[in-house]
Amino acid sequence: MTAAVNHPLPPAADEALLRSLTPTVLAILVRRGADFAAAEDAVQDALVEAVRTWPEDPPRDPKGWLVTVAWRRFLDATRAEAARRRREDAVDREPPPGPAPTADDTLQLYFLCAHPSLSASSAVALTLRAVGGLTTRQIAAAYLVPEATMAQRISRAKRTVSRVRLDRPGDVGTVLRVLYLVFNEGYSGDVDLAVEAIRLARQLAAAIEHPEVAGLLALMLLHHARRAARTAADGSLVPLAEQDRGRWDTAAIAEGVHILQTALARDRLGEFQAQAAIAALHADAPRAEETDWVQIVEWYDELLRFNDSPVVRLNRAVAVGEADGPRAGLAALAELDATLPRHAAAVAYLHERAGDAATAARLYAEAAQKAPNLAEHTHLTRQAARLNAALRD
Repeated sequence: MTAAVNHPLPPAADEALLRSLTPTVLAILVRRGADFAAAEDAVQDALVEAVRTWPEDPPRDPKGWLVTVAWRRFLDATRAEAARRRREDAVDREPPPGPAPTADDTLQLYFLCAHPSLSASSAVALTLRAVGGLTTRQIAAAYLVPEATMAQRISRAKRTVSRVRLDRPGDVGTVLRVLYLVFNEGYSGDVDLAVEAIRLARQLAAAIEHPEVAGLLALMLLHHARRAARTAADGSLVPLAEQDRGRWDTAAIAEGVHILQTALARDRLGEFQAQAAIAALHADAPRAEETDWVQIVEWYDELLRFNDSPVVRLNRAVAVGEADGPRAGLAALAELDATLPRHAAAVAYLHERAGDAATAARLYAEAAQKAPNLAEHTHLTRQAARLNAALRD
């Protein structure tokens, strides 16, 4: 089988166009009967040919061109290997060149890449490779692993899904969880995974009418709208209450709220719509002091119906501390496992709100030792230092 090529596409070949067409072309080959790994190799060969020939001779129908070339590459590889009888039969059924079908097969590809037989990390990598059109090198750089390691992970995932036949509707929830994992990776290397996840969510929303798909897209837009204000010039974290709201992306907020309102009107509430509603209430407040914490607590109660997790309960406890006072929030936190990530930080914050600076400083220092990353460690250490300095004055 022809080896996949993973070098990036030059601007002359219109990288954005090729990346947008890749999942559709791949899905068409899979629907015609090619196994996933062979189809992916054939599509990569077609992309390389496009890079070579399009600048001099651009096709009138780019998608049709890619489908035709990829299918022929698949058949060439099949013949060369003296493939099984069913693949030889596929040679006899070769469709004539011409415009590609207008039906969007990308949705099938989403379900295939998010198949429950794959681990979360493999599903994310395969989605970025097959649906996102990223190279193995780009994905490896985004996840800070060697390219060879990522290539092995993707190869194993491709072998797994090559044995899968999608003869029934896929699980939308699994697809959404994979996309949310991609979004939460944020930015690393030369690939902005948050932006990539939004692009893929838009593509999915265009292919399927589902309120939770809309809810996830709205949630991504609302969170991403605050991105520029989350860090200071020195790279340190800026808490939500202290962010410069003038730096928030108002266009993204407006779009996210509109998408959310449309989804909520369908009266089929789900986890991502509830999360988006909480994000929308934060985005709606002109100042932190004007945040409608009572409504946020109510939306957390709705969220618990779909995701009764310790993390959701911790976030709800902090919201209770804002809505009903820090003592109420501390009482809610006392019911949770103290070893939960960010539990100590939440307790420290509410103790500070309650006026107990000494306890808050000690807990901020403890929380810093458990921080999952350097930025959070630095932020919590500074909080402890700030309170200790105030106590000495």
